[in-house]
Amino acid sequence: MTNDPNSPELLTAVPSDIQAAAIVNALAERGIQATMTGCYTSGFRAEAPGWVSVIVRRMDLDLARQALTDLKPDEGDADWSEIDDEAHRP
Repeated sequence: MTNDPNSPELLTAVPSDIQAAAIVNALAERGIQATMTGCYTSGFRAEAPGWVSVIVRRMDLDLARQALTDLKPDEGDADWSEIDDEAHRP
């Protein structure tokens, strides 16, 4: 089995699509393509929490991790206290 550099990898997970979009946009500004999954479940208001995953290509994972680390001090649009740091660690 080969390691496809374009295969999707989980970078992180956040509780809302707004936070995920902020991360995806910040990564795009750095030339890193990312997508979000789980937006529909995060929007349910039935007291059942859903998380939005931020996905990047395997070949961009290290760069995306560094970018995410660099973004945290800026605070920006995301509530970094709710970012699942454990999601992007092996």
